[in-house]
Amino acid sequence: MFFFGAIGLGAFIYGKKSHVPKPMILGIILMVFPYFVSQVWFLYGLGALLTAALFFPRN
Repeated sequence: MFFFGAIGLGAFIYGKKSHVPKPMILGIILMVFPYFVSQVWFLYGLGALLTAALFFPRN
């Protein structure tokens, strides 16, 4: 899905520029996971959880 891929790309670029691994890893997962999920409700649920995980503190 384009929406989660765009969020993942932004998180990946942010993590790469600031040298923080958490947004880089979550960004890659957000860009790749829609290719492996076929159920729409699971796609939205997992995408929302991964996006929310970007906003939790690092430690």
